[in-house]
Amino acid sequence: MSLVNDLDTEVENFKREYEKFERGNKSAGTRARKVLQDIKKTCQEIRVSIQGAKKEEEKSSLPPSN
Repeated sequence: MSLVNDLDTEVENFKREYEKFERGNKSAGTRARKVLQDIKKTCQEIRVSIQGAKKEEEKSSLPPSN
């Protein structure tokens, strides 16, 4: 669940920086883009975690082979 909390925090940071950018702060645009890159990495980590959990569940539900 930690990754989901990280994602929430990153989204909030993005919103804050993007609002600054919309008010004319060019540096905030750079920070917003960096946070978006961090969000992308966190999303990928979550995807891998979900896929790993699905594979583990499939392995445990298979009948034992002889």
